[in-house]
Amino acid sequence: MMAKNKEPRPPSYAVSVVGLSGTEKDKGNCGVGKSCLCNRFVRSKADEYYPEHTSVLSTIDFGGRVVNNDHFLYWGDVAQSGEDGIECRIHVIEQTEFIDDQTFLPHRSTNLQPYIKRAAASKLQSAEKLMYICTDQLGLEQDFEQKQMPEGKLNIDGFLLCIDVSQGCNRKFDDQLKFVNNLYIQLSKSKKPIIIAATKCDECVDHYLREVQAFASNKKNLVVVETSARFNVNVETCFTALVQMMDKTRGKPKIIPYLDAYKTQRQLVVTATDKFEKLVQTVRDYHATWKTVSNKLKNHPDYEEYINLEGTKKAKNTFSKHIEQLKQEHIRKRKEEYINALPRALNTLLSNLDEIELLSWSEALKVMEKRPDFQSCFVVLEKTPWDETDHIDKVNDRRIPFDLLNTLEAEKVYQNHVQHLISEKRRVEMKEKFKKTLEKIQFISPGQPWEEVICFVVEDEAFKYITDGDSKEVYARHQREIVEKAKEEFQEMLFEHSELFYDLDLNATPSTDKMSEIHAVLSEEPRYKALQKLAPDRESLLLKHIGFVYHPTKETCLSGQNCMDIKVEELLANSLLQQDHGRSNLYHDSANIDKINLFILGKDGLAQELANEIRTQSTDDEYALDGKIYELDLRPVDAKSPYLLTQLWTSAFKPHGCFCVFNSIESLTFIGECIAKIRAEASQIRRDRYMANLSFTLILANQRDSVSKNLPILRHQGQQLANKLQCPFVDVPAGTYPRKFNEAQIKQALRGVLEAVKHNFDVVSPVPTIKDLSEADLRIVMCAMCGDPFSVDLILSPFLDSHSCSAAQAGQNNSLMLDKIIGEKRRRIQITILSYHSSIGVRKDELVHGYILVYSAKRKASMGMLRAFLSEVQDTIPVQLVAVTDSQADFFENEAIKELMTEGEHIATEITAKFTALYSLSQYHRQTEVFTLFFSDVLEKKSMIESSYMSDSTRESTHTSEDVFPRSPRGGSLDYNYPDSEDDAEGPPPYSPIGDDVRLLPAPSDRSKYRLDLEGNEYPVHSTPINCHDHERNHKVPPPIKPKPLVPRTNVKKLDPNLLKTIEAGIGKNPRKQPSRVPAAPPEDTEQSDNYAEPIDTIYKHKGFADDIYAVPEDSQNRIIKVRNSIVINTQGEEENGFSDRVSKSHGERRPSKYKYKSKTLFSKAKSYYRRTHSDASDDEAFTTSKGKRKGRHRGSEEDPLLSPVETWKGGIDNPAITSDQELDEKKMKKKPHKVKEDKKPKKKTKTFNPPIRRNWESNYFGMPLQDLVTPEKPIPLFVEKCVQFIEDTGLCTEGLYRVSGNKTDQDNIQKQFDQDHNISLESMGVTVNAVAGALKAFFADLPDPLVPYSLHQELLETSKIMDKTERLHELKEIVKKFHPVNYDVFRYIITHLNRVSQQYKTNYMTADNLSICFWPTLMRPDFENREFLSTTKIHQSVIETFIQQCQFFFYNGEIVEAPNPVACQPPPSNPVQMVEPMVPLQLPPPLQPQLIQSQLPADPLGII
Repeated sequence: MMAKNKEPRPPSYAVSVVGLSGTEKDKGNCGVGKSCLCNRFVRSKADEYYPEHTSVLSTIDFGGRVVNNDHFLYWGDVAQSGEDGIECRIHVIEQTEFIDDQTFLPHRSTNLQPYIKRAAASKLQSAEKLMYICTDQLGLEQDFEQKQMPEGKLNIDGFLLCIDVSQGCNRKFDDQLKFVNNLYIQLSKSKKPIIIAATKCDECVDHYLREVQAFASNKKNLVVVETSARFNVNVETCFTALVQMMDKTRGKPKIIPYLDAYKTQRQLVVTATDKFEKLVQTVRDYHATWKTVSNKLKNHPDYEEYINLEGTKKAKNTFSKHIEQLKQEHIRKRKEEYINALPRALNTLLSNLDEIELLSWSEALKVMEKRPDFQSCFVVLEKTPWDETDHIDKVNDRRIPFDLLNTLEAEKVYQNHVQHLISEKRRVEMKEKFKKTLEKIQFISPGQPWEEVICFVVEDEAFKYITDGDSKEVYARHQREIVEKAKEEFQEMLFEHSELFYDLDLNATPSTDKMSEIHAVLSEEPRYKALQKLAPDRESLLLKHIGFVYHPTKETCLSGQNCMDIKVEELLANSLLQQDHGRSNLYHDSANIDKINLFILGKDGLAQELANEIRTQSTDDEYALDGKIYELDLRPVDAKSPYLLTQLWTSAFKPHGCFCVFNSIESLTFIGECIAKIRAEASQIRRDRYMANLSFTLILANQRDSVSKNLPILRHQGQQLANKLQCPFVDVPAGTYPRKFNEAQIKQALRGVLEAVKHNFDVVSPVPTIKDLSEADLRIVMCAMCGDPFSVDLILSPFLDSHSCSAAQAGQNNSLMLDKIIGEKRRRIQITILSYHSSIGVRKDELVHGYILVYSAKRKASMGMLRAFLSEVQDTIPVQLVAVTDSQADFFENEAIKELMTEGEHIATEITAKFTALYSLSQYHRQTEVFTLFFSDVLEKKSMIESSYMSDSTRESTHTSEDVFPRSPRGGSLDYNYPDSEDDAEGPPPYSPIGDDVRLLPAPSDRSKYRLDLEGNEYPVHSTPINCHDHERNHKVPPPIKPKPLVPRTNVKKLDPNLLKTIEAGIGKNPRKQPSRVPAAPPEDTEQSDNYAEPIDTIYKHKGFADDIYAVPEDSQNRIIKVRNSIVINTQGEEENGFSDRVSKSHGERRPSKYKYKSKTLFSKAKSYYRRTHSDASDDEAFTTSKGKRKGRHRGSEEDPLLSPVETWKGGIDNPAITSDQELDEKKMKKKPHKVKEDKKPKKKTKTFNPPIRRNWESNYFGMPLQDLVTPEKPIPLFVEKCVQFIEDTGLCTEGLYRVSGNKTDQDNIQKQFDQDHNISLESMGVTVNAVAGALKAFFADLPDPLVPYSLHQELLETSKIMDKTERLHELKEIVKKFHPVNYDVFRYIITHLNRVSQQYKTNYMTADNLSICFWPTLMRPDFENREFLSTTKIHQSVIETFIQQCQFFFYNGEIVEAPNPVACQPPPSNPVQMVEPMVPLQLPPPLQPQLIQSQLPADPLGII
C-alpha cells in the first residue's frame, strides 16, 4: 500500500561537460569555456556568474573537499521542467585537468588515465565531494554553500562536448578539432547521447563554426548548439536538448541559431533595463545611496529581473550614472539661476553706464569687488570650482559664487548688461523726447483718447523708436500730468471765483438756479473748458468744492495737510513751547541779577573804546549803579568781523543786552545792517529764538569837534532807527565833554538793559496782581488762505519774534497772546490765526474786534477768497490787509503781482482799512510794529464794536463752527495797568508797510505823509489814511429809520459821488434789475446831516407788510422825492436779523452795513457775476421782471442778493447799491411811458434765425435748400438715406446713439468725401456710428430753413396745450399735413428712423424722450436770442417726442400708442414763462450726506404723451 501511494521521484540525469583540457601547451592560455558554460547553466543569475575559473591549483586546493583529488568538478544540480510539464533534475559534472601551480603538470590523481579516456567514463565516484561554485571557494569552503555530490557517485547519462569557436588563445583550431575528434571517438563508445556546444559564439570566427558544423554533420545524430556563456545565449538550450536525447519520450530538441537567440536574449535584457532605469529615475535626490535605494527596491519584480539578468554591479553602475545626472542637473540649474541673477547684481553694482561703458569684464570685476554691496550679491569660496564644493547644496544662499564670473557665460551677461544700459538710456531719452513732443502739441486736452492723438505723432522720430507700450505709457503719464494740472487749475479757478460760493449761509443748499449761475460763470473760463472731456470729474470737483464751502473743516480741507489751520496749530505748538522754555531758562532769577553780560558792537574801534571807557569807570569789572554793584562781562566786537554771529551767542556767554555805538551816518547804517543780520540768523536757525529779541541800545558817540554840523543829523537818524527797532537811544548829553562817552550815557544804557531783562522776566512769571491770562483787551482774527505760497512762519513772525508773545489759554491751539503798549497802557491782544474757511463761522457768531486779512500777491485765488470774505464783514470792524510776496522788486518786475498788490491797496483805500506788505526775503517786517497802527485803530473803536455785539439779543445760540474765542462777560473795555518801561514805547514805523521804495496809489500833493529815511530820502509813512474813523456804528444791530436830527453832524464822511455814479451806471445797464426808486446823491456842499429820511408814518410796521412809504433826502433842488420800498417778507420771526422794535437812542449813529457796499471793487466784482448769469441766462427772472405788475419795485436779495441788502431798512447813503444818479433816473422816468404803450398790445413776429456756418469748405450739396436735393423719384436726400441705412445696419444698438458726439474730423471727412463722390460707401471709410450720426445731424443743421417750418411752430405749441390726448394728437396730425411735401417726406423718414432707434432703448438707452432732447433743436432750429423761445423749450422738445412715439399714428394710419409709465395729464401753466426748471440732485462729497433736491416738474408737464 505504501509503495502505491508514494509519489514517483522526478527523473535525474547526470551530464558530463567535456572538451579540450590540459596544460597551457595543450589548450593555450585559456580554456574552451566548459566552466563558464556550467556556471551559467547551474547558477544563471548574473551575480552568481563568474567569468574566470582557473585550472591551475595548489596541492592543498586540489586535495580539498571541492576538488577532492579528482580531475572533475561537481557543479550541483538543476531542476528543470520540460515542455510537457514533467520535471527532471540534471546533475552537472565538468571533466577537466588540474595543473599543479608548482610544476605546471597535471596533478596526480587516483585515476591515472589520460583525459580522453577519463572524460569518457560513465561512472564517477568521489566520497564527500562538495559542489564547486567558484575559484574563491577553494580553501574557504566554509564561507560558501556546502553541498555534497549525491551518495558520492554519479552515473553519466550524456555528454556535452564543448568546442571553442572564438579566436584561440595561442591555440590552433585544427589541433582543437583533432582533440575533439579523438575525444568524440571515446565518448561514442559509451553509447551515451552527445551534443556539441559551440562556446564563445559572441566572439565567433565564422569558418571555425562552419568547420564544427561540418564535423557534426559527418557524425550521426550529432547536434551543434551555438552558445555564449557571457551573454547567457542557448546555455540552457544545449542542456535541455541533451536531456531530450536522453529521454526518448521527449520530443526532438529545437535548436535556435546563435544570432536569433542572442536577439531574443538582448531584447529581454533591454526590456528589463528600461524597466529598471525607470525605476531608478524615481529617485530625485542626488544624495541618495545605492544601499538605501536597493533595500527599498529589492522586492520589486523589475528590480529583481534586472539583477538576475545584468547583476548588481551593472545595476549599481546604472544607479550611479543616474545620481551623477541628478547632480549635474542640479548644478546646471544652480548655474542657470546664478547667470539669471547676474543681471540684477550688475544693475545693483554697475548701474552707471558712464562708469563701465569702456571697461572690460576683468576691470569690471575689480570695480565690483570694491562696492559696499558686493558681499550681498556674491560669495568668494575658499575652494574652487564652486560646483565641486558644498555650496551647491546651499539652496537658501542666493549669492553668486565669484569664481563663476570667470566663465564666458558671465562675460556675455556683462556685455549684454552694458548694451542694455546703452539701449535703455537711448529708450529713456526717446521717451522723454516723445514726452516733450506731446507737450508741444497744444490741442491735446485732458481726457483725450490716445487713438485721437496717434495720427499726429506717427512721423515723430521718438515715436518710431519706442514701442507701442512705451508710447502709451508716456501718453498716459502725460495725460495724468495734464489732468492733474487741469484739476489743480480748475480748483484754483473755483477759489478765484469765491464770490460765487460764499454769498450763502454755511448750512445752505445750492438750488438749481444757483448751480446754473455757477456753471454759467465758470463755463466762460478756459480752465473750465479744459476738463470738457472729463465732465464727470469736473462735476465731482465742483460738488466737492461746494460741499467744502458749506461744511468747511480742516479735516476736509481741499489743501489737505497744507491747510492753514493744521500748519498754524503745528507751528504754535512748537514755537510757543520752545519760546516759554527758552525764556524761562534765560531769565531765571533775573529779578536778583548781579552780573551783566554785555555785547558791544561798533565800527572802526568804537566798540573797544566804549569798553575801555566802561572799564575805566569800573573797579575790577564791578560797576556801581543806583546803589547796587554789578559785575560786568564785556565783549567788544567790530561790526566788520566775519565772526560776528559766532561770537555773539555761545554756551559760555549769553548777553543780556547789546550796546551799538556809532559816530557817523556810515557807521549807523552798518550797525542797522548788523542788527538785521543778527535777528534774521536767529529766526532762521531757531538755535535760540530769543537772540532775535536781544535788547539793543543805540549809543551816539561824542564828536571831537563839538561844533560838528553832523551831530543833529546823527541824532535824528539814530532816533528814527531806534524807533524802528523799538530800542532805547542814548543821545550825547548837552554840554561839552573831552571824551567820546560820558558816565551819564553809560548809566542810562545799563538801566535800559536791566529794564529789558526785568520785563522779559515779568512776561514769563507775572506778579499776582496781573490779570488772568485768559482775558484779552482785543480779539483779532488773522485770516490766511490754505495753500498760499508762503510759510506760516512768515505771517506769524511779527508776533512770534516778539518777546511779548505768549501762548493763549489751554484749548486754543490756534491763538497766541501779545503784550503790547498801545497808547499809554499795556494791552493784552489775543491773535487767532485761522484759514478763511474756518473764519466764516467766526465772522457770523463771535465777537471780533478786528481782522487781519492776509493774501498772497502771487495768487489770484488768494485775493478772490479775501474779497469773498471781506464782502460779508460788517463795516464797523477795522480791517488790516496784508499782501505777501518775496521782495519789493516783485512789484516792479511782475505785472500780476503788481496788479494784485494794487488791488489790495485799492480795496483798503475804498473801505478805509490798513494795508501793508510782508516780504519773505526781508527781515525788517518780522516785527509786531507792522500792525501797531491797526491795533491802535481797533482799540479806539472797541467800545462801539462791543456795544453793537452785545445789543444783538437774537444772536444764534448754536454755532456751526468751533468756538474760537471764549465768551467774554464784559460789555466794554477792561483796561489794566501793566508795568511800563522806556523801551516799550512804540512809535509809528518809519517805513512803508509795502516797502521803502514802493508806492502804490501815491498822493504826491500830500507831503505831510512823507518822512526822511536814514539817507534823507522821502518815503510814505502809510499808504492808507490813518485818521479815517467814522462816527460810532453798531456791528450787528441795525436801527430802524431815524428822524432827521436837529443838530447837524460835521464829522460824517461823505461818499464819493463819482463812486455812486459808477455804481448806478453799472446798475442801470440792466433794465430788468433797475429799481424805480430815485435816491438822490448828496451834493458836495451839502451837510450829511441833512440827508436823513423823514418817515411819513413813524409807527413801525411789521416786516410782513409789503409797502412802506418814506420821504427820502432832499435833492440838490431841495425837492422831496418819495419812493416805495419793497420789504422782503420774513416768516422766521421779528428778531431773526437783529431788527428790534426799539428805537435807537443814538440818533447820530449810522446803520451798519457790509464792506461790499462800501467798496466799489468788491461791489462791482460781485455784481459782475450776477450780470453774466442773469442778463441773458435767467429767463424766469427776466420775464418776471419785464411782465411783473410792480415794475418800479426793488426786488430784494432773493432775486438780486448783490444789488441790495436783504433788509430794506439798510437803504441809505451808506448802501451804494440802491444809490442812483439823478439825471439818469430822470431820463429813465421819461422813457417809461413809451415802454408801457408798446407793451399794451405786443405783436408776435416770426424771426428767422440763421445759425453760423459750421463748414469751412465750399459745398454744392450741404447747406443747399431741401428742394434742390430731392426728386419725385427719390424724395429722400441721398446723403440722409446713406447715413440712416448705415446706422440701422451697423449701429442701431450703439449706446448713446445721437447723444454721444462723434469725431468732428470724421464728420467733416464724411461730408467732404460725399461732396466729391455721391456713390461713396460709408462702410469703406471705416468711420464710427457716432461720426455718421453727427454728420446726419449736421446735414439738417446746415439747411437754410429748419425741417419743421417756423410758420407752424406757434400752431404746434398751441395745439400741445389741448387737454384731451386724442384730440391733441389728431390736431397735431393735421398740422403735419400742412408741411411742404418735400419737408413732409423727409420729416416722416427721419421720425420713422428715430422711432426704430427708440425701440432699441434697452441696449442703446435712447428713449423717445432722450432722442427728442438731442434732435428738437436740429429739426426746429430755435432762436436762442429770442426770449420767447427760451420759455418754451420744454414744449418744443415734447412735441418732437410725441412725433417719435406716435410715429405709426401720424404717418402710417396706425393706432395711438400708450406711452410707458403714463402720467396723468395736467393742465399747462397759464404763463409758460413762469415754469420752474427741474432742480438737479446735488451729491455733496464725503463726509457730507447727499442732499437730494426733488424735481419740481412732473414727468410730463404738458400732458402730451
